[in-house]
Amino acid sequence: MKHFFLLHVAVYVVVLLGSLCEGKVMMEYIGATGVPVTFEPVPIRDEIDFHFILSFAIDADQSGTYQNGKFSPYWAETLTPDSVAAIKEEHPNVKVLASLCGWSLGDKVLAWYNPKDPKKWISNAFSSIQEITNTYHLDGIDIDYENFSKRGNNTFAFCIGELLTLLKNQSVITVASIAPYHLTTQPYIDLFSAYSDVIDYVNYQFYTDKVRQPKGYLEAFKLRAGQFNAEKLLPSYEIDGRGIQGDAFFDALELLEDYGFDVDGVMIFSADGGAANGYYYEKKSQDFLLNSTSI
Repeated sequence: MKHFFLLHVAVYVVVLLGSLCEGKVMMEYIGATGVPVTFEPVPIRDEIDFHFILSFAIDADQSGTYQNGKFSPYWAETLTPDSVAAIKEEHPNVKVLASLCGWSLGDKVLAWYNPKDPKKWISNAFSSIQEITNTYHLDGIDIDYENFSKRGNNTFAFCIGELLTLLKNQSVITVASIAPYHLTTQPYIDLFSAYSDVIDYVNYQFYTDKVRQPKGYLEAFKLRAGQFNAEKLLPSYEIDGRGIQGDAFFDALELLEDYGFDVDGVMIFSADGGAANGYYYEKKSQDFLLNSTSI
């Protein structure tokens, strides 16, 4: 009888831990810097969802000439379709996304360029992303346009929102995220306001806010939580980069929870720099999520 009771207690603990970890997500960009990075060394805890974000797919040719929605992959060549399939087979909790655009292609700064025929852009984008998704075994896409022309961005919300809707309705992708920063909040607010139902996560780049202390991070998070949905907003960290650094980031996460925010995910930029410190921030972020009481 004693062994039977202990078995039931053990089962209950496993179920409870599983429910507490349900919905926890770790998102990390990879492949943006040109270094020959691979998935294998990145520590992955199987108790939470781990999303790699391939950086970047761009609708431009190698000279930077825009291709009207015809996207091509420009992430590190070491991140092959076979390697995506392998990491997903090894870790069933892994999903892989492609991030669209980014800051630049070589020395060519990229921008949203208001296509003359938005419906044609959407059609081209859908077809090219479907092909990339099938080739690379992808689960979703991330939107990371970081510059907008002086002529405006009036087609951005419509084109991207309709693209995400079409990709999800046609079961090409199952997850979508957006990545605004302090100079691009308005175009993304417009997008999120109209199409929040097809956007799963907001990977706001808090490191661009130049906040270096936990209290400042909390204030920045409160601001962005009001502009977007707090439940979809992920705190973010840039390895050896801008904004808050070191263990102050984890002090900030604790402060967010103390204030009442549920910290159910973390975004890191990027795995390309993680090896230099033994993936310290990847490990500690996942430990934080697993030890967090928010559900």
